Order: sequence, then C-alpha cells, then structure tokens
Amino acid sequence: MSLVRPITPHLWFDRQAREAAGFYCSVFPDSRLESVVTLRDTPSGDCDVVSFELCGQPFMAISAGPLFRLNPSVSFIVNFDPVRDPRARERLDATWAALIEGGQALMPLDAYPFSPRYGWVQDRYGLSWQLILSEPAEQAPPAIMPSLLFVGEACGQAEAAGAFYRSVFEDSQPGRLIRYPDGMAPDREGSVMFSDFRLGETWFAAMDSAREHDFGFNEAISFVVTCRDQPELDRYWAQLSSVPEAEQCGWCKDRFGVSWQVTPAVLGSIMASGDEARIARVTRAFLDMHKLDVAAIEAAAAEEIAS
Repeated sequence: MSLVRPITPHLWFDRQAREAAGFYCSVFPDSRLESVVTLRDTPSGDCDVVSFELCGQPFMAISAGPLFRLNPSVSFIVNFDPVRDPRARERLDATWAALIEGGQALMPLDAYPFSPRYGWVQDRYGLSWQLILSEPAEQAPPAIMPSLLFVGEACGQAEAAGAFYRSVFEDSQPGRLIRYPDGMAPDREGSVMFSDFRLGETWFAAMDSAREHDFGFNEAISFVVTCRDQPELDRYWAQLSSVPEAEQCGWCKDRFGVSWQVTPAVLGSIMASGDEARIARVTRAFLDMHKLDVAAIEAAAAEEIAS
C-alpha cells in the first residue's frame, strides 16, 4: 500500500486545538492524545499542533488563529453498531449529550427512514458529527468516517469526486451509491443522496445537497496524505493540487474545493522528535515552500541547509 498511515483529518482552530482534542478523547472510546508540538514564529505566531486518535482513527489539529472556520461541509459520521455492541444505542445517546452541550442540533436526534436512531450535531468548537445507529451489514462500518457535503456550486459533484479520489489513491474501492429519487426538490433526481468509498485504509462518505447553505469547503478541515518519499509526494501533489493560489506549506486544494496536505513521513518524525531547535529549523524551511521539498527538509533537520 502506498500510504504510510491512513489519511488523517486535520482540524483548524483559533486557539482551542489542545482543548478540543482533549475533549474529543474524553468523549470517544479507544482514543488517546499522542503529542503536542509548538511551531514557533509562524505567520500566525506560535501554533500548537496536536496529534490524537479517536476510535483508532488518527486526527491532527492546529491552533493557528481565526483565518478559517469549521462548518458542516465536512462532518464525521460516527457509527454505533448494535451487532458488535449491545449497548450501542445507549452509547450513541451519551455521545450526543456530550457533543451537544454548548453546541447545536443540525438534525435532531430521532428515528429516520435510514436509521432508527440518528442525529447531526455541531459541537461547542464548531465541528460537526453525524451519530447513527448502524443497520446490520456484511461488512462492519468504520467507527468514524469523514463525510463531504457538496453544496452551492459544488452540488452535483459528489459522484465525480468519489471517482476522482479513487483514481488518485491506490487500493481504493467504491461502496454504496444511493441517488435522490424524483420528487425530492430542490435536489435533482439522480444526484447523490449518499455514497461511501475507501481510499487506501480510510473510508469517506460524500453526498450532494441543493438546499440553501451558507457554507462550503474551506481549509478549516483538510486531509493529510503522508508520503514515503519525494516521487510519491510529487505524484499526489500533481493530481490533487488544482488551485495554485491555495498552495502553501504543503497545503493544496483540489478541483472540488477540498483541501489536502501532502507531506513526507520524515516531517512527522521530525515533529515528534521533541528537539525544539531541529523543529524550529525545519519550520523555517517549509514556511516558504508550496509543494514540500523532502531534501530541503532533511537538510534543515541536519543543519545542512545553506545560510
């Protein structure tokens, strides 16, 4: 498999990354805070970068100022499987109670045609979660799955986006594809009511919504692709980066407006080293990069970068 790790959702906060990660780790089982690294003297000042896992799914978060705001265009579906857990409904309700405190319901916790227990909540930090009591299935659903909502000018592109992403990432596969039937205006018949697909080790969901929304994809949530070496990084960058003005520090934006970070595995190792001087040198090196240069990052880490 090409990817070193599963694709990692990356959350942008003003100053609450460490606090939010701690809160999420207290809410979800099989969760842990892995590391906190402070990047010094960035354009946003000193920034905490937090790595953590929720239900075994890796996440990252950064405190980097109020440049981008979380919104429901990217949410996280949390599956509660009664086949694997007889207390799934009880755990769903407890998770909802924790997440809605200080937040708001986007779809009330209730029975729906697609699930006997479901709710969509935006938590106190602005992050959106869809909690669902899963129906029995041949393949157990992932505990947490990023979900992309294509709205506004992007509405109608969910199916094309899924096909594109599967062409980019090795060892990918399609999952379910449920289309809107006739009579569900403003949603167009045949557009995607729900779909899911696997990219490497990570499952995603995608859907269209023609209803009026005041949000869309932005850099508040991006997806980190960890690469083994420069050739692999170059390949992903060439396919994912479609908006030159959005390229910065390994960040890029694809043709659908979704943000990605294409990064070498060695950068993660450096950031986890705890060597503040080394981290500072590497941070100075990559701040001026668009696509990341693995050799330059390694040279900065080894103090070999030219003065």
